[in-house]
Parts: sequence; structure tokens; C-alpha cells
Amino acid sequence: MAERQTGRHRRPPEEQATYREVFAVGEFRALWLAQALSFVGDQLAQVALAVLVYDHTKSALLTAVVYALTYLPPIVGGPVLSGLADLFPRRTVMIVCDVLRAGLVAFMALVAMPVGVLSALVFVTVLLGTPFTAARAAVLPDVLEGDRYVAGTAINNITHQGTQMLGFLAGGAVVAAVGTHGALGLDALTFGASALILVGGLRRRAPSVRRERDALRLWRGTRDGVRLVFGDPVLRSLVLFAWLCAFYVVPEGLAAPYAATFEDSDERAVTVGLLLSAMPTGMVVGAFLFSRFVRPANRLHAMGWMSMLACLPLVGAGAHPPLWGVVALWALSGVGSAYQLAANAAFVAAVPASGRGRAFGLAQSGILAGQGLGILVGGAAAQLLGPETVVALAGALGLSAAAMLTLVWNRLRGTVVAGSRDRTDPLVVAAPPSGGDELSGVSGSAPAP
Repeated sequence: MAERQTGRHRRPPEEQATYREVFAVGEFRALWLAQALSFVGDQLAQVALAVLVYDHTKSALLTAVVYALTYLPPIVGGPVLSGLADLFPRRTVMIVCDVLRAGLVAFMALVAMPVGVLSALVFVTVLLGTPFTAARAAVLPDVLEGDRYVAGTAINNITHQGTQMLGFLAGGAVVAAVGTHGALGLDALTFGASALILVGGLRRRAPSVRRERDALRLWRGTRDGVRLVFGDPVLRSLVLFAWLCAFYVVPEGLAAPYAATFEDSDERAVTVGLLLSAMPTGMVVGAFLFSRFVRPANRLHAMGWMSMLACLPLVGAGAHPPLWGVVALWALSGVGSAYQLAANAAFVAAVPASGRGRAFGLAQSGILAGQGLGILVGGAAAQLLGPETVVALAGALGLSAAAMLTLVWNRLRGTVVAGSRDRTDPLVVAAPPSGGDELSGVSGSAPAP
């Protein structure tokens, strides 16, 4: 648990933090700027991959397979590698991961290679993002406390979705101007810049646990993380709420074939960018309204119905609306996905500092793996049913899952709220005695915490 702050930084649990107050923390500014740069580069790469693969193959399945490579690596090693964030200084983990990713992406930009080799390098690059994300998620509660953490998470989400929105809109034009390899080169530069910012802006902290001989057995840490999260009904419900994004991320993986139903190939890049920007735009609006105008305890009450709102609009795709209608529906889904802010706050309040890397890594890996599998299955189904029908089915399935989770959550919510009122620590909410950063994630890329 983060150390309490005293003096003018201390605040009652229900008092809402301001964005200005969050940005006044120098370490947060460094974390925010480093991640924002990486977000921008990643959006350029994603647009280039989606357009390039579909234009060459005309296959929704192959497009989804390549796109899913930005999500699937956590299935292989995510929960294991995330334990590095507890065994080594988290600042060091983030910097090393950034340097390695910069080198790999630069190699892809400079050397011509077969698609299979390129896909393997993409896989490794994304896999290195798992310990980075776990380390960043674990260190954020040490940098921000109480509702400042919620406000900081909202800023991160708004930044993530904002860069997606702008990156996807401008991505087609940028890729057309600099080419695919040029876009990869820009992505490599953003990783390098992120490492430099973290070197200068984030202070050193000791590892949360001692590196004893058996502590290096990362599989044991993975098992402990699973027990920690799934052994408690509240944490289990919160992480399942986070994993709902596997349903409402499906439209993102089908944007290119969906765009083909509206426009000729000459205009497809613009339409793909417009569709990909719809959900991030909604998420920006939802995260701002949810964090600024809903009080901390009330966010827990709204979480269930907002999770259903994240899925319900997608059902409308089955009616084959025009382009403007699709954009509006996807944006409304993005608004609903802002419920992830409440899940973030509740989750981080309950996870001990020594286990943050494992717990957050498990949650993030599940998010990324679920998104990757959702996109992959959606792409395969779109080959037979068409992208509109598959998006509608994903929305219906997600709505059903969200409704069941909400029924369970309504029985647990009172205990969580009561626990938060009994605490003197200025954290937003707390788990009950029987019993989590960044679970958020629409897209993205990993989702981005």
C-alpha cells in the first residue's frame, strides 16, 4: 500500500482530486509523457498493419490474425513476466523494456524481412510490454494516492483514447506520407524517448520483495497472483468486469473489413481511421464525465449498468446502419467502457504493494489475451457471417455477461462501500476482509494503463 501523504496533500476519502493537482506531481508527469509518446507511435503502426494486410489479402481473418498479434503474447508469458515487476526495481524494468522494444522496432524498420519473421518480432515486442505495464501499474499507487490515483488513471485513459482517436484519424495520412517502414521508425523513436524520460523523471525505488533463490521462480509468482485475485470474490468480480473488454473490442479488429462495406478501396484508410477513432472518442468523453462529476462511492453503483452500456450499442450493428450510425454506436459503447475507472480504484485499494506486479500483471494479461482472442474469433466468424453480424453478436454476448456480473456485483457492492467508509486511509474504496492498476482497457493496445 502506498505511504500516506501528509500536510496539504492529505484529503478526505470522498473529496475529489483535480487534474491540476495530479499533474503537479513530477513523477506522474514523467510516467504520463513517456506513455503518451508510446501511444502515438503504436497507433501509427496499427493503422499501417490493418490497411496493409487487408489491401494485400482482402481477408478479414488474416487482418484479424495480424492485428491480434498486438494482444495475444500475454497468453504465452504475460503472467510470468509480470512477476519481474516485483523482483527488480520497477523503474529499471520499465527502462529496460523500452530500450529492448526500441531496438526491435528499429530493426523491423531498417531490415526487409518475410512476413513470418516480422510477425515473430511483433510478438516479442508486445510481450516485452507486459512487464513494462505491470511495473508501471505497480508504481503508480506509490506516486498518486487516494482520489488522485483515480484522477490520474482517468488522465491516462483519456490520453490513451485521445491518442488513439487522433492517431487513427491521422494515421492513414501519416503512413501514406512516410510509408510503412517510416511509421515503424517513428514508433522506435517513441520507445527511446520514453526510456530517456523515465531515466530523468522517475526516482529509484527498491524491489518490493527480496530476490531469494526461489523468488526467481516466476511460475510460482504467477500461481500466487492467481490465488490472490481469484481467491477473493470482490477481486474476482472486478477482474472479470475488466475482462469484459474482450467483447466490445471486437469492432476494432474488424474495422478494415467493416470499412469495405461503405467505401471504395481508395478511401478505405480514411474510413478505417474514422471507425477506429469512434470508441476512443467515446471513452474520452465517458472517462472525463465519470471522473469529474461522479463521486467516488457512486462510481461503484454505476459500474454495472455502465458495463452493460459498453456492449448494448454494438447490438445495433445487426440493423446495418449507415456509417454515421455505426460511428455513433461505437462511440456510445466507448462512453460505457469508462466503468473501468471504478474497477481500477477498487482493485488497487485491496492489493498489497508486495504483490502488485503479479496481481496487476495477471489482470492486464487477461485483458490483452481476451482482446486478442476476441478479435481472432471475430475475424474468423466475419469470414462466414460478415463484420456487421459479428459485431452485433459480440455486443449481445457481452451484454449477457455484463448483466450476470452486475447481479453478482450488486450483492458484493455494499460490503465494499462499507469497507471504504470504515477506513482512515484516504484510498477511494477497500475490499472486505475476506478478500486491486490499471485494469482499464479499451483497446488498445493494450489497453493501456
